[in-house]
Amino acid sequence: MEAAAAPAAAAKKSSTVCVTGAGGFVASWLVKLLLSTGRYAVRGTVRDPGDGKNAHLLALEGAGERLQLVKADMLDYSSVASAVAGCEGVFHVASPVPYGQSSNPEADVIAPAVTGTLNVLKACKEAEVKRVVVVSSVSAVFNNPNWPKGKAFTEDSWSDEEYCRKNEEWYFLSKTLAEHEAFAYAAKTGLDIVTICPSLVIGPLMQRTVNTSVKVFLSYIKGDQETVQNGFKNLVDVRDVTDALLLAYENPQASGRYLCNSPPIRVSDIVNILIKSSFPTYTYPKNFVEFEGGYTYDTEKLRKLGWTYRPMEETLRDSIECYRRLGILN
Repeated sequence: MEAAAAPAAAAKKSSTVCVTGAGGFVASWLVKLLLSTGRYAVRGTVRDPGDGKNAHLLALEGAGERLQLVKADMLDYSSVASAVAGCEGVFHVASPVPYGQSSNPEADVIAPAVTGTLNVLKACKEAEVKRVVVVSSVSAVFNNPNWPKGKAFTEDSWSDEEYCRKNEEWYFLSKTLAEHEAFAYAAKTGLDIVTICPSLVIGPLMQRTVNTSVKVFLSYIKGDQETVQNGFKNLVDVRDVTDALLLAYENPQASGRYLCNSPPIRVSDIVNILIKSSFPTYTYPKNFVEFEGGYTYDTEKLRKLGWTYRPMEETLRDSIECYRRLGILN
């Protein structure tokens, strides 16, 4: 009598990965994506696992069996080490994104980004994590006065640290310092680190908290300014960012940094898309002053990994429908 074959699902054990700052905008969508593949058990770090603002994570399909929320502070090494222990991969997403000027940027913005990143990387090295994917930003790319004018930015460009300090661009500086430290640590220890540098991340929210990048986007459609410069904006859908993170983690050939951006779009085109998408009643800017400045990014390196981006019309429509459903927009 032949023995019955074990079910395929039981035969393959889920790989455990950690997502830092799991309750945030990008991280929430990443947790959803990881769970949806069926290949991963996810350990998400949050400040308070019992906080009701994390309920959207616990409600995800597969969360009951494969999601664990753990308390961790990125500035507390022992809590980070405990969260990372036993994980095959780590996605370091947690980082402060200030809205407005900070009175103490070194403590509020730079230290959490740099020290937090180094704590994660040291814990990953100790835990023998196979690969770490770090979320950086184009803020670590474009603030570079030496980059040739008119040339699309590539992964070779780094924001100038002194230039950031001089102009008090503390967020730009924090992302630049943290990413530099990440690659210096990789060179020193051999830890496999890949970074993703997205532009302004927009898209549907999974939680009710409106994050900084969505606030910036909403300023275009809530009548904050009657007259705006009609320059090009660099936006990327949060779901496309999480696709990039998973590609960077799973593709053995992935290395270094990757720019993550949809094609630039003018503010007037954003408004026209929204008006045509059955959202004609918002207080949009009335006057557009033509402005030819702006940045372009070469995303060929990421697209070679198989990355694609959804049409901006889809992103904008899904975003507004979500914000209305959550009561963020009337």
